[in-house]
Amino acid sequence: MTVLSTFFLFFPAIVLLMTGAALVYFAHVPSVLSGGAIMFSLYGLPVLVYRLHQWIYPVQEGISYLRQKRYSPWWSSHQIQVIYIAIPALEAILRLIPGVFSIWLRLWGARIGRNVYWTPGLEIADRGFLDIGDRVVIGHRVGIYPHVIKPRRQDLMLYVKTVKIGNDVFLGAGSRLAPGVVIQAGSYLPIETDLYPNQQVKSCVG
Repeated sequence: MTVLSTFFLFFPAIVLLMTGAALVYFAHVPSVLSGGAIMFSLYGLPVLVYRLHQWIYPVQEGISYLRQKRYSPWWSSHQIQVIYIAIPALEAILRLIPGVFSIWLRLWGARIGRNVYWTPGLEIADRGFLDIGDRVVIGHRVGIYPHVIKPRRQDLMLYVKTVKIGNDVFLGAGSRLAPGVVIQAGSYLPIETDLYPNQQVKSCVG
């Protein structure tokens, strides 16, 4: 693991420490500024660091290996986002306000269409690797995972690819989407459907 990788390993703890300090500040000096410091620590800082990291070390789609001595941009990008997986309530709150969660994902670099309905129990592993069309319904406990890791030749193989969902798609509750999945417009995914890497779902319209 490189020095930079080690730094990002502690990034979630840094966010929590900054949030704790902001809460103490707010308790002693309640104001818009101290309240804004809490919001910036939880939501602003991770996005800013992620976009800066993507600019300098962009995560590339395809296959790479995690145990090599080379720096893995994906590893660090995942550590920046992992706090939202560990504490899902942070994003669940955003999904309660119409349109806010779509804006949130666009800040991470995702392509999100109009009138997408997100249920509170959703889990997303890589926010920047989503391409979702208009009028899509995401069911309860759906998981979207644009990366997969598996042991291979005494190493850990990483595969990253954007998940693409067309217009007017309905994803049934409990479904899980792997990297490279393509769901064509007008498709319906039954409850608890598992889609494997690069699997395509053809439209059921017509």
